[in-house]
Amino acid sequence: MLSLNKWKFPAGAALLAAAFAAPSAYAADPVLSIVATPSSGVVGSTIELDIRIDGVTDLYGYNFSLVFNPAYLQATGAGEGGLLGSDGGATDFGVADLSGTPGQVSYVYGTKFGAVPGVNGGGSLAHLSFNVIGAGAGTLSFTDALFLDRNGGDIRTQLGTQTLVTTAVPEPEAYLMLGVGLLGLAALRRRKAG
Repeated sequence: MLSLNKWKFPAGAALLAAAFAAPSAYAADPVLSIVATPSSGVVGSTIELDIRIDGVTDLYGYNFSLVFNPAYLQATGAGEGGLLGSDGGATDFGVADLSGTPGQVSYVYGTKFGAVPGVNGGGSLAHLSFNVIGAGAGTLSFTDALFLDRNGGDIRTQLGTQTLVTTAVPEPEAYLMLGVGLLGLAALRRRKAG
């Protein structure tokens, strides 16, 4: 009986150690995120999105699509981020469909060339520009994401989201009414003071 208890304790300790190790393996996955500049927008302004990945190892190529609310935003441009070319090697970047599908920038892609290693660490993959065309709150999210290492192996990646709030510009009539109200208030104060 004593020998059975000796076996139970090490087996239980091993199971407990494995349970604690599992979440840390998940936390080690690279994270794809969106950084908006400015963090909110006004109708008629432009918002720049920096698509970043952090904690990646041996990234050689990628593609993703970005989904957004077309009532608030309109995609206007895309450019390559600096991460893939950070080692000075040749890269290719493109977007299959920037504005043809409402609410989606389809298949943003980037790749390195030749028998070279992928990049490690983190940085910018792409820059996307948007015009703010409506007021409201919308979530930006990723779909069709694929990240590959130099051997064509899949890099499992956590896909982040971003909530973006846009506001309307007050109409000129509202400014006029505010000005008239302030003038009336000033006249009333003068009359009471005099």
